[in-house]
Amino acid sequence: MSDDSRSSGEGGGVERPRPQYGEYATAEEQRARIQRPEVTEALDAGVAPQPQPQPAPVADAPAGLVAPATRGARVDRIVTFGLLFYGLFSVVTTIVQLLNFPEYAERGAQMLGVTATFTNLSAGYVWGAAAALVYGVGWLLTAVFTWRRLRRGRIAFWIPLVGFVATALIAGICVTMALVGDATFMSAILDGVPN
Repeated sequence: MSDDSRSSGEGGGVERPRPQYGEYATAEEQRARIQRPEVTEALDAGVAPQPQPQPAPVADAPAGLVAPATRGARVDRIVTFGLLFYGLFSVVTTIVQLLNFPEYAERGAQMLGVTATFTNLSAGYVWGAAAALVYGVGWLLTAVFTWRRLRRGRIAFWIPLVGFVATALIAGICVTMALVGDATFMSAILDGVPN
C-alpha cells in the first residue's frame, strides 16, 4: 500500500490524514524503529527488516570463587588469605598456651619482670578453656564471613582484622576474669610492677 492510497481513503471517499510520528505503525514496527535505525531505513525503503541476532548467552560463573578481575582484587585476596593463615597459626599456639592457664599467667608475670605464682587453679583452667574456645570459634566465624565475602567478589581484607579485634576483646575478658580471681597473684603483680 502506498502513502497516497493511505491518505486518499479507501472507502466512502473519506480522506484520512497522512500519518505523523508513527501513529499508524504497529507496536512491532515502532519498537523496531526506536531500537534500530537501520530498520527505519529498511522500512522506508519498503524492505522487510531482518531479525536482530540475539547475543550469545553469558556462561554463569562457576560455583566456586569469583575470579578477581583487577590487580586490586588479587592483592586483596593475597592479603586476606595471609591474614587468615597468620591468624590460624596464632590461634592454635594461643589455645595451647591457654589450656595450661597457670603457666600462661606466670609467663605473663615474668614478662612484666615479676615473680608470681598463680594459685586459683580451678578458675584458671575454666577461664583459660573459655578463652581458648572463644579464640577457636572467633577464627572459624571470621573465616566463614571472609569466604562468603570473597565468593561475592568483594573486598575482604578487613574481616580478619575485625575478627581478630573482636575475638581478642572477648578472650581478654575471660583471661582477666581468671587473673582477678586470684587475689594473691594480682597483688604480687601490682606490687612488683614499677610505677
